[in-house]
Amino acid sequence: MKLPYGIADFYALITEGYFYADRTDRIAFIEEAGKHLLFLRPRRFGKSLVLSMLENYYDVAKSDEFERLFGHLEIGRNPTPLHNRYLVMRWDFSAVMTHGDTEAIGRALYNHINACVRSFITHYHDILPQTVEIHPDDALSSFQSTIDAVNRTPYNFYLFIDEYDNFANEVMAAQLNGGQDRYATLVHGEGILKTVFKTIKFLGSGQGLDRVFIIGVSPVVMSDISSGYNVVKNISLRPEYHDLCGFHESEVAGALEKIGEECGLAEAQVAEALVMMRTFYNGYRFGYGDGPLLYNPTLALYFFDEYSRDCAYPRAILDSNLAMDRNRIEYIAALPHGDELVTRALDPTNPPLIGELADRFGVEDMLKATKDQPFLASLMYYLGILTITHRDAMGRLTLDIPNLVIRRLYVERIRDATLPEYEDRETSRSAAEHFYTSGDLEPLCAFIENRYFQVFDNRDYRWSNELVVKTAFLVILFSDTFYIMDSETAIDTGYADLSMIVRPDMRRYQLLDHLLEFKYVPLKALNMSSEEIKSKSREELRTLPQVEAKLAEASEQLARYRATLEAVYGEKLRLATYAVVALGLTRLVWE
Repeated sequence: MKLPYGIADFYALITEGYFYADRTDRIAFIEEAGKHLLFLRPRRFGKSLVLSMLENYYDVAKSDEFERLFGHLEIGRNPTPLHNRYLVMRWDFSAVMTHGDTEAIGRALYNHINACVRSFITHYHDILPQTVEIHPDDALSSFQSTIDAVNRTPYNFYLFIDEYDNFANEVMAAQLNGGQDRYATLVHGEGILKTVFKTIKFLGSGQGLDRVFIIGVSPVVMSDISSGYNVVKNISLRPEYHDLCGFHESEVAGALEKIGEECGLAEAQVAEALVMMRTFYNGYRFGYGDGPLLYNPTLALYFFDEYSRDCAYPRAILDSNLAMDRNRIEYIAALPHGDELVTRALDPTNPPLIGELADRFGVEDMLKATKDQPFLASLMYYLGILTITHRDAMGRLTLDIPNLVIRRLYVERIRDATLPEYEDRETSRSAAEHFYTSGDLEPLCAFIENRYFQVFDNRDYRWSNELVVKTAFLVILFSDTFYIMDSETAIDTGYADLSMIVRPDMRRYQLLDHLLEFKYVPLKALNMSSEEIKSKSREELRTLPQVEAKLAEASEQLARYRATLEAVYGEKLRLATYAVVALGLTRLVWE
């Protein structure tokens, strides 16, 4: 099986026999939806392949190859009358440079559009009846000349725009700490980006541009240019496009079965691989429907590629091409109140709840206005670092971190913020690795007491001190190389605070499974000062009535969880359990 990791070219994917999850049945829905459409999904989620599929379907120059490309797919069995009836052009704004002043960015954008016009002329030189004029300093005039030439053919014009918000978002993110002048110049007043879309609107109002399909990550830029392009329809939340990007579990399972056959793996091994992928890569839901959760396609293809080559799981479960998504979390954290929400998202017992997703907001609001949780949580949804899981009793949307790969990005961001120094990183890493194999909490707790709690700014997290303690252990212990680990893990009828189950492929090493339950006792409940607490030994603290009660409560919960896990994993489980009580953010006691 040929796996199209990193391939977004539909023509190459089909003609060269790569794995393809068919989504061509949505073409008819897209045609019916309107003529100016916006479709949003997180980065690296297969949007460009959708665009490439549509290009090949509508391109008149590919009419002789329709059967070869689409005959075996859903749309090939019932094609729409518009197939191969367009001259198509594609702009890719991710190719536009983002550095320099606004004049340099505008020049780069014009250069890109002119380059696309030249490619269009070459592609359709046998069809175009008149010369297209290229204006080096005015790409929009070049574009209008292109439309004029198309109007003299029997065909219509279809414009595709890939990553419409990419370069603008990059400019915006780069200026979070230095003002917004460059971005504002691009989108406000007669800014270059706003002017581009005003031209598209004009040419689409009976001037020859028949259809426009735009893809991107968030609606922020579209909100800022809405007055110049108020004819676009956002179809991102419609249920019929829920899975236009992303893999269903049945598709993932089918690919794993083929790889298992090629590798000679037992059915149990293939089933185990599916559980691994479900844990790390599944979990996305788009829009307001209740469709099945989806897998990130780039991550799934990364796993398939590694698994088929080595017949073993990839050691690094996070594809390095998605590691940069941590910048998106950093971006949110830099917004007003964003840091608080990023940390809170790690607590599944208190997830963000919103009535509906915000879809009309601009960067000026993001940078200056005081925004509530629904605003920030909606932006996190568009970026793919939160997803819709269900609705609560009031019908509000519940947003959670999609899977363990994205949870890792949150953890790494907090680790960078709280432990930036080399010595702290090395000390915490050594304590964690010692704990993995020995179960000895002493070095780990000593580090948290003496270092982590000292640098943690309680004022930013005053709403949940117990979460601070859980987060401290999660940040220091997190390792998806060795463990399947999660906070608030559902076990039987309860939720364990932190579980660390050894990855199946790592059980040959001397790693223990771990289960930790945390309790929190405020210092005022002990009627003791921080200095008094520090002066006592752990044995003395353990005998305090409030601490004894919390330890007993945690131990009783752990006993129930142990029984359930042993029933699930059997003899291969090497489980150690820990009841940990935090006395304020000063000391830790455990048993």
